[in-house]
Amino acid sequence: MTNNRLAVNIAGIELKNPIITASGTFNSGKEYSQFFDLNKLGAITVKGVSSEPWPGNPPPRTAETYGGMLNAVGLQNPGAKAFIAEDLPFLRQYNTKVIVNLCGKTEEEYTAVMRDFQGIEGVDLFELNISCPNIKDGGKAMGQDPKMTEHITREVKKHATAPVIVKLSPNVTDIATIAKAAEAGGADSISLINTILGMKIDIHKKKPVLGNKLGGLSGPAIKPVAVRMVYQVAKATRLPIIGMGGILTGEDAIEFIMAGATAVAVGMANFVNPLATMDILDGINAYMDKYNIQNISEIRGIIE
Repeated sequence: MTNNRLAVNIAGIELKNPIITASGTFNSGKEYSQFFDLNKLGAITVKGVSSEPWPGNPPPRTAETYGGMLNAVGLQNPGAKAFIAEDLPFLRQYNTKVIVNLCGKTEEEYTAVMRDFQGIEGVDLFELNISCPNIKDGGKAMGQDPKMTEHITREVKKHATAPVIVKLSPNVTDIATIAKAAEAGGADSISLINTILGMKIDIHKKKPVLGNKLGGLSGPAIKPVAVRMVYQVAKATRLPIIGMGGILTGEDAIEFIMAGATAVAVGMANFVNPLATMDILDGINAYMDKYNIQNISEIRGIIE
């Protein structure tokens, strides 16, 4: 660990600060690099990558809601080979950790995309998105079932060339049980929360606003739920946690860290303000200065 008061460690990987971009909100950083130096981020989590290209869901794919937004993009992406050829070389230019978010609809698809990264340099961590619908199990997300969570984590880990973060779905009854299942399966870290399932109806057209009918709710509206779940998971496991869900300010980030998060991921805020991550970083520094906090670890998980 360096003398940097903001440095944090996720599964043996040191980040210069706890600010990470949330998957699906930052692409691979090219668009945001015109606004600020990506070297200032702790890590960049890229948009979900599948082994084969995914077309995504029918439009409209996004809708504004009170205190947030709904999205049903459907993890559209050009596939692992295209990501490795086009996006990874760009990311390698920066002294910022790279987290690759992996998605699939079956166990075979998850293990296939992890194998696509065998022998590929430049990836520091993998994030396993187990909120994808399991097409072999009637569409139920793998992350909603403890046994499936443990199983898919264990299977993917067999092929992993870097530590694996398991990203948890909030659309469950008991988040701590799912977190413990991921830990039992060999997860190196946990990130939460993914979006909360929601819906918006156009009462004039008398139909859902989103082409997919249902979508994931993100933004400030879900922050209290996210903080609560991070707190519960921090009490239930020993794994480092990346907290996310409605973080707009440094104060929001501090809440997650006090609840037990080692790092935080910024998502919807990137759409509202392309400098959101830097503003949040400044806010954390200002808070630490105000209360004479020498190291960010001093306030991690202090809520009993």
